[in-house]
Amino acid sequence: MSFAGMLNKLQGQPESYDKKSHYRFGKTLGAGTYGIVREADSPKGKVAIKIILKKSVRGNEQMVYDELEVLQRMNHPNIVHFRDWFESRDKYYIVTELATGGELFDRICERGKFTEKDATQTIKQILDAVRYLHERNIVHRDLKPENLLYLTTDPHSPLVLADFGIAKTLEHSTDVLTSMAGSFGYAAPEVMLKQGHGKAADMWSMGVITYTLLCGYSPFRAENLTDLIEECKFGKVQFHERYWRDVSQDAKDFIGTLLTPDQNKRATAEEALAHRWLKGDTATDHNLLPEIKAYMARARLRRGIEIIKLANRIEALKMQDEGQEGEGEDFHMPAAAGAGGTATAAEVTSAFPALSVTDPAGDVNQATEPTASSHQHEKQGGVTTKKRSLSGIASGAIFREVVLAKVREMKQEQEVKSVEREALARAEAESANR
Repeated sequence: MSFAGMLNKLQGQPESYDKKSHYRFGKTLGAGTYGIVREADSPKGKVAIKIILKKSVRGNEQMVYDELEVLQRMNHPNIVHFRDWFESRDKYYIVTELATGGELFDRICERGKFTEKDATQTIKQILDAVRYLHERNIVHRDLKPENLLYLTTDPHSPLVLADFGIAKTLEHSTDVLTSMAGSFGYAAPEVMLKQGHGKAADMWSMGVITYTLLCGYSPFRAENLTDLIEECKFGKVQFHERYWRDVSQDAKDFIGTLLTPDQNKRATAEEALAHRWLKGDTATDHNLLPEIKAYMARARLRRGIEIIKLANRIEALKMQDEGQEGEGEDFHMPAAAGAGGTATAAEVTSAFPALSVTDPAGDVNQATEPTASSHQHEKQGGVTTKKRSLSGIASGAIFREVVLAKVREMKQEQEVKSVEREALARAEAESANR
């Protein structure tokens, strides 16, 4: 055993903790309910490392083992590859391939043109990954654009499916899951109604992704769970003429086979891959880029709000971690965070200038607040027709976060000034006594 290994053993660290020395941690990529994801350098190149605080999953450790078990079984070109794992006294570390090519919609926006034909090839890649999972009785349960990443910056890079944090393996293909899981706007009706769900829940999410990819907005725009359930339960999918007139009928039919409220009648991954639309022969050359860019404008607005929530989430995890294992460096702030780990309103507004976007369906809604966690609900589709800076619409919890951040900043300034005054007074007193 090496000296470092002996030292770790004396400190009560698990044997696998020796592996941590192989990685040099870099920037924070994201934060969730249970931990954060950081970029790292390894002997074989850059990787992504999910760091999970053990205290945050106490009593639910099985979810970590489930994710590890799922990742280690995967070997598909459109699924992020597992690299390694290790643990410390207080954390789990899951190492995976690092996808550097960016999220699906971000990457599309960099192109000069993106047609319906291009969309068929994109959806085909994702569906092939989903079929691979379903053949192994694995349900992803959190399919959404944010979890679809390009592996590299190469123009021909494959898309990879990431984040298996709430994926589940069914013992039998007919088994059902009853816990509520997924993201707001992408979860199937049977998930939200807790009726028991399985592989078909992923197919509903694929329907939402395809619809959004072809028109730039979500098929379901309710802003609370009750209304969303009503929308989904009755399959109220509309193809608004203004945005869908140049999209093929086969595309609409494909979406209809997925956004079917009855999970027993919904197309399987195998059936969806055999659909005529995915062959690309009937898909049009209509450029979808303007609609996708409008979608991304709304997404950037939401991400501006997320900067605040992300920074505060990481700060909370960092505070939990203080004084343990000398590993506080695991929880570095993202570059967007301001002093003390909290982004200010000015920082957010400058990073995400005022936007002017209109709901394609003609309804005007107030911008909504998403969560930083991929395991929590995200509100979708809220937009406004008026030009407003982020500070003008950041209300409720977001406004409180900004105010609290400012209060902390002012308090720190006051404490510094108080110390300076006391030091100056002592110096003056000492000088007078000489």
